[in-house]
Amino acid sequence: MKRYIPIILAVLLSVLPAQAAKTSQWTAEQAREWWADQEWPVGCCYVPSYAVNQFEMWQDETFNLPVLEKEFDLCKELGFNLVRIYLHEKLWWADAAGFKAKINQVLGLCDARGIKVTFTFCTNGGDEHELGPQPEPIPGVHGGGQWCWSPSTEMMKDKSQWPKFKAYLQDILKTFGQDKRILYWCLQNEPENIRKGRETMEWMKALYEWAWEVRPSQPLTSPVWIRPGFTGNGKPCSTKLDVVSWVLSNSDIITFHCYYDFKELDLFIKLLSRFGRPMICQEYLGRNLGSTFETCLPVFKREKVGALNWGLVEGKCRYRYPWGHKLADGEPDVWFHSIFWEDYTPWRESEVIFIKSQTADKSVAGLKPKYPICK
Repeated sequence: MKRYIPIILAVLLSVLPAQAAKTSQWTAEQAREWWADQEWPVGCCYVPSYAVNQFEMWQDETFNLPVLEKEFDLCKELGFNLVRIYLHEKLWWADAAGFKAKINQVLGLCDARGIKVTFTFCTNGGDEHELGPQPEPIPGVHGGGQWCWSPSTEMMKDKSQWPKFKAYLQDILKTFGQDKRILYWCLQNEPENIRKGRETMEWMKALYEWAWEVRPSQPLTSPVWIRPGFTGNGKPCSTKLDVVSWVLSNSDIITFHCYYDFKELDLFIKLLSRFGRPMICQEYLGRNLGSTFETCLPVFKREKVGALNWGLVEGKCRYRYPWGHKLADGEPDVWFHSIFWEDYTPWRESEVIFIKSQTADKSVAGLKPKYPICK
């Protein structure tokens, strides 16, 4: 038996590095190989018009397939091939099988229309809410004021509760981790956008470790909230550079948000291109801040940077109102987010025509980039 020990050790040593590679970040080369097979992703961050938050989208009492079908039809008509949707752990804790069945239904609806999906797990945006009937939207307030953060602040700060979230995250990734209808996974939304003391660094590191243990076939990422050093609002940016550095150095693909004009967008893309990885802007479209389809989509297409505007159909979330809007301010002359009224007529027909002109031929995206990511 002793004479076989060196052979066994040699086999184990040859296998272990390969296994380790499967449970960690993709190399930049792996990410670019994956990207070469992908059509230019363009679409929207999607919240159904019937929902004021994640719970109303998914709960049995409000989950509405006919509305989802109509609104995914709109995505197809626009030439969109990607939607971003939020999940929530409390839905899984209440009914894991039922929640996953609904996810599968949504994936089926999108796939039938040539649309892929990216799911987001965690966010600091919103506040604490419970399952059941949801509060009505606050009149005149952007987003309706009822979004749910994830996880609870108590759970984020109490490591003894982390295994409960780990079980949820890993079950979703194991169930759908080989599903070609999913383009990628977003683990932590805007990790450096710290609100109400919800520091994310240690939590986010844990999310990545848990996801690496499963290592789904789709890439893993978390979007940078704002360009480090950005002063477009007239104030110094308080970006947490340690968080930004960590997430950009550990994600398979680079994702970011930019609600400002095409010059800021161009600068942000230039900065992020140094990582040599595929890029997707997970959130844009703040018309009164200079972020419009007409100015930004051509930049995204030139670089083959994925583009997801916030909002599709106006509904309970009232995304047409800008940040900080109040009921007394009245109706905005220019919509902040969203494309369609609740009856599915466009806010601006010329805008819809422009979107379709940009999405009609995705094959030319990235043919002549200003900031090529391939080194």
